[in-house]
Formats: sequence, C-alpha cells, structure tokens
Amino acid sequence: MENTGKLRGKTIFITGASRGIGKAIALKAARDGANVVIAAKTAEPHPKLPGTIYTVAAEIEEAGGKALPCIVDVRDEQQIRKAVEAAIDKFGGIDIVINNASAISKTQTLQTDMKRYDLMHNINTRGTFLVSKVCLPYLLKSDNPHILTMSPPLNMTAEHFSIHTAYTIAKYGMSMCVLGMAEEFRPQGVAVNALWPRSTIHTAAVDMLYGSKGALHSRKPEVMADAAYAILCRDARQCTGNFFIDEDVLLDAGVKDLAKYACHPENVHKLKTAIFMDVNCAASKL
Repeated sequence: MENTGKLRGKTIFITGASRGIGKAIALKAARDGANVVIAAKTAEPHPKLPGTIYTVAAEIEEAGGKALPCIVDVRDEQQIRKAVEAAIDKFGGIDIVINNASAISKTQTLQTDMKRYDLMHNINTRGTFLVSKVCLPYLLKSDNPHILTMSPPLNMTAEHFSIHTAYTIAKYGMSMCVLGMAEEFRPQGVAVNALWPRSTIHTAAVDMLYGSKGALHSRKPEVMADAAYAILCRDARQCTGNFFIDEDVLLDAGVKDLAKYACHPENVHKLKTAIFMDVNCAASKL
C-alpha cells in the first residue's frame, strides 16, 4: 500500500516498537514524515533479538520521519509518563497511540507459573489501559485522534480459552479496553480500534513458538503496518469500535496483491492461521 502523506507531522506513540510489527508500523508512518515516539525496553543490543530503540530511531530518521527513542517498560507508570512528557516537549502533542507491546506464553493452566501470568497481564491488559489513559488527555486535543491496539476480536469460544487460559484472558483484556474506550470516548471523537492478523506474522514471537520454520507459512510484519496505516488515515469520528483483520482492511483499501506479504511466496496458499482466528472469523464492530 502506497504512502499518501496523511500522517505527515502527526505524532505517534508506539509501544514495543524496537522490532517486529511495532517497528514496521513506525517505519511506515515515518515515510509519511510522521513523528514517532519509540516506547520500548530494548536500549542495549539483545544477544538473540535484533534492534534497539536507537537503531530504530536511526531508521525512522532515514525514512523521512522524526524519532524520539524512550526507554519504556509499560508496567512502569513513571516511565510511561516520562516518555509522554518528553513527546509533548519535543513534538507538542500526541495524535496516535499504538498499543503493540505484548507478552505471550501458550501454556495450559498447570504449566503456567504465576510470575508468567502476572507478566502477561501487566504488559498486555494493564499496559494497554495505562498507556491509553496517560495519552488520552493529549489525544483529546488532536484533530484526528486514534488508539490502535494489536489484539484479537472478542470471540468467546471455549477452545481459545482451554488451550491457554492465562494468555487468552490477558490478550482479550486488551480487546476489552478497545470495547470500552471506543464507546466511552466516541462523543469526543477519539477512534479506538483493534487490529489482528488473519495469518501468522513472522516476528520474534513466531520464531520462539515455531522455531526456524516460523517464517515458512507466515506473512511479513509489513502486512500489519500497511493495514494499520490505512486505519490511521481514516476520519476518527467515522472509524471507531472496530476489531479489524489485516487482510480485510487492505482489500477494502484496494490492495489486490496480498501475495507480496508472504515471507515465502511459494507458500502463499499455505499460510498458517493466526492464533484466535477461526476459519470463518470476520472483523466485528460495536
């Protein structure tokens, strides 16, 4: 999907933007000339994972945007507030929030220790709520404010819960933030939506879950970045309360060739369905 320039000068606060989907969204926005606040934990190179907030900041600047790298653990309220204040000082406001930071553990109940349970809930549900809450006073001053959360449609199917109850609750907590805040801030014109992939996206999490074969039947993070871009360019007052699916957004935006997003084009018809997605699961709206 081609850039249109609609995000030029907009300030975007993205959590977990040092790699994967968050980074892809950041670079997509940067090509429009957006200001990007990179709110993530990785300040020093990780032995097994690529990218830091500083390497991504350099890529954003090279792509045509302006970057503000901030060390942020979304579990830490003071770090979030400090990053938001820095964003206001440098860019004058916040127009868009991307809740991308997330923790995963696809373990069943007896195999889920409480430390991991707390980590998922504190990052996924609490982090999404907290980042949105701290940014909202500034979003309310924007002329086209958006909150976009990387979380699935609320499909209350027992199967999704039984496979990994703790993770499902934590991830659905993010979606419940979308459900509630969309209606709460509808009168003020703040768009609050969710975005989720139809197929697995090749990220560090997919490599962790599926090993070296993770990319074989996955799409590139750019499919989510292009879908996010299409959503963020919409009129906030006319686009809220949606649980979007990436490929549906792109098809609606006129993108005809989805094969280009496959990591291995020869497997374009053998893509692995993303977690929480039933074969017939469609995007839903409040």
